[in-house]
Amino acid sequence: MRLPVSQAETILRIAAKGDGVTASGRFAPGSAPGDLLMADGSLEHGPHHTAPACRHFGTCGGCQLQQLDEPSLAEFVAERVINAATGQGLEPARIVPPHLSPPHSRRRASLRAEGKEGKVLLGYRESGSHRIVDLAECPVLVPELVALIPALRKLLARHGQSQTKGKSRAKERIAVDLELALTDQGVDLGIKGLTVEGLAATEAMLDFAQGQGLARLVLDQGYGAEALWEPEPVTITLGNVPVPFPPGAFLQATADGEAVLVDAAREWLGEAGAVADLFSGLGTFAFALAGPGTKVLAVEAARDAHLACKGAGARAGLPIHALHRDLFRNPLQADELDKFDALLLDPPRAGAREQIAHVAGSKVSRVVYISCNPSSWARDAATLVAGGYRLEELRPVGQFRWSTHVELASLFVRQA
Repeated sequence: MRLPVSQAETILRIAAKGDGVTASGRFAPGSAPGDLLMADGSLEHGPHHTAPACRHFGTCGGCQLQQLDEPSLAEFVAERVINAATGQGLEPARIVPPHLSPPHSRRRASLRAEGKEGKVLLGYRESGSHRIVDLAECPVLVPELVALIPALRKLLARHGQSQTKGKSRAKERIAVDLELALTDQGVDLGIKGLTVEGLAATEAMLDFAQGQGLARLVLDQGYGAEALWEPEPVTITLGNVPVPFPPGAFLQATADGEAVLVDAAREWLGEAGAVADLFSGLGTFAFALAGPGTKVLAVEAARDAHLACKGAGARAGLPIHALHRDLFRNPLQADELDKFDALLLDPPRAGAREQIAHVAGSKVSRVVYISCNPSSWARDAATLVAGGYRLEELRPVGQFRWSTHVELASLFVRQA
């Protein structure tokens, strides 16, 4: 029996973890703004509730927000960033509308494969569980990655059968981690935890890589990543420069999201004569900024990424100086930073607590902070503001469509 509407509460917003919230503080998973939450916990869908784009939604842990229409999804992304700022007492001078990456645009994925006796499940884990959702579709990933999943599932199933002939049943289980990324040459596939023994098994892997047109096949059998197949060096183009792509290296989730972040950096720092790019990775921002009139110091702790950036910059003849340095253990000091007209930071999710204290004490006039975690960004932003910077502009970015994971670009200007 349907309960009276008078006993229902309206969902007002979506909280950080993806649940809808009413005015009284009740939470409702899978709801959208405008839905009615009944007294018995059931939902009556409102105008912003839409049909999920994927059959796995609700079970798969990859997405939390497919029930939201486009305006509600954009509002969620914007509010995650704005709420993080206001929670630290920050007041941006300007906030631009959020950018949302479209469906079928994510170019990297971390998947899990498990199974035995010739049957393998391959996909993301279920929400709140270690169980695997056997992917039949994924409207988030680029088609090139989705198309590889059925063939990869069959490969692992056949491999499990061939490798366990004559062995005990205890050794029949397949449990591997998969890293996929779309590079300039095609799909880069990394498999961790799979043992390939003997000529026949190795040839099967090579036949798979060639048949699927892989850019590279990397195996980690417990001794580190080793490329089994790489017809030509794998690269990712950054700022019109092909940069070597080390196995497992960080890559922005979508090409369009990367472009939005890069455009912000160019707009804010395009006239700076000397820029320090901190936590530079492969050089996503260094290659975009370096050129006539702009020199870039690219500082990165991961050796493979550092060397890739250094080599590509030298070959391209760009004014990029790559520095191998751990900014968590050995941050640049204020007097070192004062040599630059501007700084750009793109730290990991933990933020840049150790480095940001020295930035706040520097004389650098402009700081661009790119972040994949509004919470750690807000903490660091408060340090900058306390040190005399003004939060000039804030740009929310939803690269991880239908996910609660939100990114941003921000500009800080030192006050006179």
